Amino acid sequence: MGYLNNSIVTVDAILTRAGRAALARGDGSFKITQFALADDEIDYTNYNPNDPRGSAFYGAAIENMPLLEAFPDETQAMKYLLTTLPRGSSKVPVIDLGFSVISLGQGASVAVTPQTLNYLGGTQTYESSGYVATIADVRLFNTVNGVGINTANATNLNSVGTVGAQISKTVIGTTINLTATTVNSLFPTGVNKLYTSLTVMGRDSGARAVVPVILNKNTNS
Repeated sequence: MGYLNNSIVTVDAILTRAGRAALARGDGSFKITQFALADDEIDYTNYNPNDPRGSAFYGAAIENMPLLEAFPDETQAMKYLLTTLPRGSSKVPVIDLGFSVISLGQGASVAVTPQTLNYLGGTQTYESSGYVATIADVRLFNTVNGVGINTANATNLNSVGTVGAQISKTVIGTTINLTATTVNSLFPTGVNKLYTSLTVMGRDSGARAVVPVILNKNTNS
C-alpha cells in the first residue's frame, strides 16, 4: 500500500506475491485482518532545526519528499515499521537470529529461533505474537515453516504452497524451520553455491533482521 499524493488522501493498495498466492487458493481463507504502517521512503536527516523560517518549517523537506507507490515484492516493502514503545524507552528493539550467515548443504535442516533485544524494558526476549519470516527464494528449500503460533492467521499463512518458479515464501512462528532442497538441477553447470536471504520481523516490536542464506551443492552425490 502506498500514498500516491501527499496533499490529499489517495491510497493505492495491491496484493504482494504471497497475498496473490493465498487469494488464488480460492477457499475463502484469504482475509485481511491486520495492517501496519511504515516510513521506508523518509530520510530523517532532512529534518532541519536551523531553518531560518522557523519551527513550522523544520520538517518541510521531509513533508515534500516523493512517496513510494505500492509494489508487490514483500521482501522490499515495509522495512521500517512504525511502532509504539513503552514510555521512557531509550533503545530501539533489535532482532538477534543467532546467525550472521545460514549455510546449508542439500537436504540439511536448521531451526531459527529469533530473540528480540531491548524489548519490553529488557525483561523479555520473545514476542508473544511471534515473528514473520520471509525466505526470498523458496525453490532452494523442501520445507519452510513456522511453529509456535497457532492463530488462524498464522496457520493459513504457513499452509500457503508455492509454485516451481522463483518466489518468496512468508511464514509466522516463534521458530522458523528450513530444510534445504536436494534438487541438483537448480545449480548451473560449474556452480556449487546458491544464495538467497531470510528476513525476520517481530510482529509486536516491528524490529527487523536480514541474514544471508547459502545452499551448498553436495558434490559427492
